[in-house]
Amino acid sequence: MRKQALAAALVVMTLSSSAGAQGLIMVPDVSYDMALVMATAAIEQCRSRGFAVGVSVVDRGGHVLVTLRDHAAAHHTVELAQRKAYTSRVFRQTTRAFSQRLIDNPISAGLGTTSGVVASLGGLPIKVKDQTVGGIGVSGAPGGENDEACAQAGIDKVADRLK
Repeated sequence: MRKQALAAALVVMTLSSSAGAQGLIMVPDVSYDMALVMATAAIEQCRSRGFAVGVSVVDRGGHVLVTLRDHAAAHHTVELAQRKAYTSRVFRQTTRAFSQRLIDNPISAGLGTTSGVVASLGGLPIKVKDQTVGGIGVSGAPGGENDEACAQAGIDKVADRLK
């Protein structure tokens, strides 16, 4: 009985000391300031092409940091931009690739019904090397390619800080 208690105590001490040894985990994330620069650059790119859009940037956890809607953009562009950004972050791929994934793989079809997700072009993951640290979504430009181009302009604006 005494040996069992001693063994149990040793296991508890080992587990608790290894958990405590981990300490803080430092991970890259998108800051508010960076998100604002990206969203503004995306809106400016779309404006220069004659499009009024909504833009949203989410952080590593998929939480909205910034959402902007250009003056003439329709109300629904805000929600769609947020969902595009979230989809790109959560699935770590463009919404274009996510849409194709649902078409190509019927087993993945259920992913399209996940809350907050949308299978529509215009969302891009924000990456630092191979880590997805956020997402940007644009909605309101005609055709998904235009939304993607504006989202890419947002990422390009801060590319030097994503290293």
